[in-house]
Amino acid sequence: MNFVEKDGGVLFDVRVVPRASKSEITGAHDGALKIRLVSPPVDGAANAELIRLLAKSFGVSKNEVEIISGMSSKTKRVRILGATQAVIAAILKGNS
Repeated sequence: MNFVEKDGGVLFDVRVVPRASKSEITGAHDGALKIRLVSPPVDGAANAELIRLLAKSFGVSKNEVEIISGMSSKTKRVRILGATQAVIAAILKGNS
């Protein structure tokens, strides 16, 4: 997976699977972090849930999670302020 530490945070790609039975981080998929979300991709519901899930998983506030690109796509570029690659590695290890 491609994580870039920059400007006090980490940038990486996520692959979102909407309308899942459970919201969870499932691991790596094609160079991105695969995340399943219960919400449908309607009226920004899946994006809002993605931000909530990432904030909770990384132990940061929702204001520190930003979708940089891909607002209407299943593949998104995300920035999490205050996170490091080590934190991401620990989260991925816990979900494997």
